[in-house]
Amino acid sequence: MTLLNQPRVSATELAERFEVSLRTIYRDMESINQAGIPIVSFPGSDGGYEIMSGYRIDKQILFLDDFSSIITALRGAQSATDSSDINGLLERIGALMPASSSTNGTGNVDLDFTPVPNEKEKIEPLQKAIKELHLVRFEYLDNKGNETERMIEPMGLFLKGYVWYLYGYCLTRSDIRVFRLSRMVNLGSLPHTFVRRPYTLQDVEQQFMGKANFTKVRTVLNFDPEVKTRVRDEFGYDKVIDNPDGTMSVITHYSSTERAIRNILSYSSFVTVIEPSDLIEELTRHIKNMARLYGIK
Repeated sequence: MTLLNQPRVSATELAERFEVSLRTIYRDMESINQAGIPIVSFPGSDGGYEIMSGYRIDKQILFLDDFSSIITALRGAQSATDSSDINGLLERIGALMPASSSTNGTGNVDLDFTPVPNEKEKIEPLQKAIKELHLVRFEYLDNKGNETERMIEPMGLFLKGYVWYLYGYCLTRSDIRVFRLSRMVNLGSLPHTFVRRPYTLQDVEQQFMGKANFTKVRTVLNFDPEVKTRVRDEFGYDKVIDNPDGTMSVITHYSSTERAIRNILSYSSFVTVIEPSDLIEELTRHIKNMARLYGIK
């Protein structure tokens, strides 16, 4: 499988990767050849082993569990996009499965990435624009409520933390940008086409994640027992401590004070902020403003 996924690999690289001797690698290459997979060796400093050009993997190298995993992943993607391309691919993958199998490829895991209606109605036209290289225009709301009109060369969609994003080159900002689908309004595809720029999802994600500091505000919270189920749901990645009195203490992080306050206020009086002190002061200010809004002294 290493040889199938790489153009050429030296015997030394293979020996180091699999922690065996060079002699073992030489024997393994001969065994793979005898199994009917043509291995070609190249001498010299740039030499190594590779599978003969034009060879295609035989379906028998994939096991039934492999097919089930592939189908599970494809059905997860299908739930998000309703793509006809995926429907056809599922049929072709099903045709490759061993005839003796008594399953339709359904595994023990079901992936359902169905977006909320507001996002799902945008995915199909965005996918079409990405495939056909058409510009798109929309109005975008940032996290402070500012609205701007954007014209984008759409490059791809990705799902992260149950949130759908579009990445592409923003002609308005003359730079690569990431947009949250839920914040896009009045989306429309334009007849103008573009030439795709040399960006990959990995490039964009590194830039996106590099700018976002999700551990900026360290916070210690104390929750009442009434909300323990929600706490377990929302803070599963953080340190949750069960206290003798039934309360729960959580050490968590937020990307900003604003996000921390919004989340904390959603727990009403069932949460107490222990630290930091500046967050407590800011939260107190918000509570006073809310009290003034409702005429409470």
